[in-house]
Amino acid sequence: MLNALWLALVLLAVVIGGATGRLREVTESAFQMADTAVMKIALPLAGIMALWLGVMRLAERSGLVQILARALRPVMRRLFPDVPAEHPAMGSMLMNMAANMLGLANAATPLGLRAMRDLETLNRNPGTATNAMCTFLAINTSSIQLLPTTAIAILATQRSQDPTAIVGTSLLATICSTVAGITAVKWMENWRVFRLPAAPASPAAVAAGNAGPVGEGAEPAEVVAPEPAPLTTRGRLALWVLLAAFAGLALWISLAPASYREVTAALHTRIFPENVKLPAWEDTSGQHLALRAVGTLSLLAVPFLLLFFPFYAALRGVKVYEEFVEGAKEGFGVALRIIPFLVAILVAIGMFRGAGGIEALKSILAPLLTPLGFPPDLLPMVLVRPLSGSATTGLFVEIVQRLGPDDLVTRMAGTIFGSTETTFYVIAVYFGAVAVRRTRHAVAAGLIADLAGVVASVVICRLMFG
Repeated sequence: MLNALWLALVLLAVVIGGATGRLREVTESAFQMADTAVMKIALPLAGIMALWLGVMRLAERSGLVQILARALRPVMRRLFPDVPAEHPAMGSMLMNMAANMLGLANAATPLGLRAMRDLETLNRNPGTATNAMCTFLAINTSSIQLLPTTAIAILATQRSQDPTAIVGTSLLATICSTVAGITAVKWMENWRVFRLPAAPASPAAVAAGNAGPVGEGAEPAEVVAPEPAPLTTRGRLALWVLLAAFAGLALWISLAPASYREVTAALHTRIFPENVKLPAWEDTSGQHLALRAVGTLSLLAVPFLLLFFPFYAALRGVKVYEEFVEGAKEGFGVALRIIPFLVAILVAIGMFRGAGGIEALKSILAPLLTPLGFPPDLLPMVLVRPLSGSATTGLFVEIVQRLGPDDLVTRMAGTIFGSTETTFYVIAVYFGAVAVRRTRHAVAAGLIADLAGVVASVVICRLMFG
């Protein structure tokens, strides 16, 4: 399916660009996005990958991943029946899902790539996505969002009377999109067009006169991590002291007026677009308490994880430096492998946008969607969302500034922003990391999840705010 979509984007870009006289923009966009894929995404990702894969290895060696996997085993076994309960992929997927729920994008992507590599070890058809991979991608692109941090922060800085109003709507919308994504991926995996091909016969089986598929009739071997040393009483006390210290720090940053400048400045440099203006430092009204809370969570979440995992591993006798370095080695290879896939998908998307394809789709769809109660102002953002995260942020900011931060359409836009994902980017990066070219039904399931999130966002916001 990705082959057809990619070819359609390139073909439509050239046709539309020729018809509108924007072939120069098509060419410029193609080269610009190729540069972006390598220099601004893949290479910077190598360092981030090395960092988080090193931390992930510590979590595995200390037994944290196994503890988390055992706690959620009943749910994960239903979602991923082809993955052994103790396989490292279970823990990697759980860590990725948790990071997505908390809005930790810089941690979620490396953890997701690690999960795909773990799932690839169970793949009997290299180059073809397994059912578990497709299910994981569907959940990833429709992840339940507990806190849409960026959308809340943008609304708060634009003087919204209730910037956290979209927390509930985003949660409900992502529940709908996740249910739709999982339902779609499980339903379509049995379609004839998406059915897995027969696994190749192993050389040993052929020599023995048995040409059955590799691994037929047997579960893949479970990978068992070495058992770490038990946590001592002194270690448990040290762990509780660390948790209490971070809780106290979070409370102090949230309530201390002197910390407001530091928190909002950190937020501004990390996630705000350049044209978003911060509120006055002296403004301590109730409407900005939400920004303080969001800022505190965003500021402390990553440092907490970077300290907690090595600290816990050390308490369990793990050689933290050596294990971290071993895990970090994997990051650079993964980043290099995804470059061709990133270039392919981003160039096609850039050409389509440069040719005016988004504007053409808007003009075609607007007359059809307006009678259904879908605001035309949301259409450009909805069409761009599966293609580009940064472009979607810019469109959301434009809607907030034009219509106001508390307008019904603005809240719909904020909910859509927090409950959908850049599906094509995610699929290109995740499948590229394991050299999967036949994505089967992953793209269709991801787009169905996005559509469900958009429809749910509009309906839920009309019911709650209309």
